[in-house]
Amino acid sequence: MPRIIVLPHAELCPDGTVIDDAPSGQSICQTLLEHGIEIEHACEMSCACTTCHVVVREGAESLNEADELEEDMLDKAWGLEPDSRLSCQAIVDGADLVVEIPRYTINHAREHH
Repeated sequence: MPRIIVLPHAELCPDGTVIDDAPSGQSICQTLLEHGIEIEHACEMSCACTTCHVVVREGAESLNEADELEEDMLDKAWGLEPDSRLSCQAIVDGADLVVEIPRYTINHAREHH
């Protein structure tokens, strides 16, 4: 099974982590959630927001291609980069990945405490 290396993120994963058993055919978002990384997914992984935006630093070429809907949503993401993906749409496919969760997301529905 491929590995997902998650780079450090101040809130979600301060020291970074390595997921050694990322199942092929599952989204990055599902895999992160199953391994205790509480990445936002305000639209419940329906490709209707940008809160699960990640930057795939290595291994992006192994992922499924972004479809038009995902590309349109990514245009609204904070900190968009060439290898940005919505993690709910990016399907793991056998290759190791290095993923960075951006510092900020755009989530107007989130309540601040």
